[in-house]
Amino acid sequence: MSSSMLFNVTMVLYMVSTCIFFAFLASRSKAVGLGGTYAALFGFLVQTAAIGLRWKESYDQGHGHAPLSNLFESVVFFSWTIVLIFLFIDFKYKYRAIGFFVIPFALFGMAWAQLGLDSGIEPLVPALQSNWLMYHVITCFLGYAAFAVACGISIMYLIREKMEQGGGNVQAGGLLSMFPSIRVLDDLNYKAIMIGFPLLSLGIITGAAWANYAWGTYWSWDPKETWSLIVWFVYAAFLHARITRGWVGRRAAILSVIGFAATIFCYLGVNLFLSGLHSYGR
Repeated sequence: MSSSMLFNVTMVLYMVSTCIFFAFLASRSKAVGLGGTYAALFGFLVQTAAIGLRWKESYDQGHGHAPLSNLFESVVFFSWTIVLIFLFIDFKYKYRAIGFFVIPFALFGMAWAQLGLDSGIEPLVPALQSNWLMYHVITCFLGYAAFAVACGISIMYLIREKMEQGGGNVQAGGLLSMFPSIRVLDDLNYKAIMIGFPLLSLGIITGAAWANYAWGTYWSWDPKETWSLIVWFVYAAFLHARITRGWVGRRAAILSVIGFAATIFCYLGVNLFLSGLHSYGR
């Protein structure tokens, strides 16, 4: 058994979970919804074992580093953190319909990693040979994952609001009748961002400390650093507008989606299309 085989099993389980959540929306059966949650949980456990096994494989090959060093490993870890944040919110609030809008993010990540990225285990470049690697990457990706969950919830909000404004009778049944109310969706969007914002802030701080250790300066205006700051300002604006100006509902949902688009560009766009000090993350 290799980590690659377990990652394939993980991808299949996230696909099964997505299908079950769709069936939940169609059938409105609580048992089906719970099945989607447990499929995601099973996939999460298999993925956890796969990440641990890949870490062991790194030691077996003489490299001996955490599986957070290249694009393949970061996409896999991003997928893992998305499901972790989703399961936390799912078991706490039990709004199963959210799974149909969040688990596909994890599924897409696993599919892309398995089918389109180089999965080879390589030795660490000198800049990554530091314990700051784990502190920085883990905090950043947990923040990104919370923003992914907030984005999925915001999309649900916008769909439900449009349906209600169009005169649809949500209470009478139908595919979207299992959505939480727009008030609940707005509140969950806020709570997810409240989880992600301090984690992103911690990720930027640990990154600055690591940069000073590795390159002798806390901040270089590298494209990754600049875009991390842009993402931080977007979510800081979200929280500022909500707390001081009462921004809720549609405007908050749209800002959450914009924030996640900026997050994805910061994570992937900068790595793939721009050059800089973080170019090793490809």
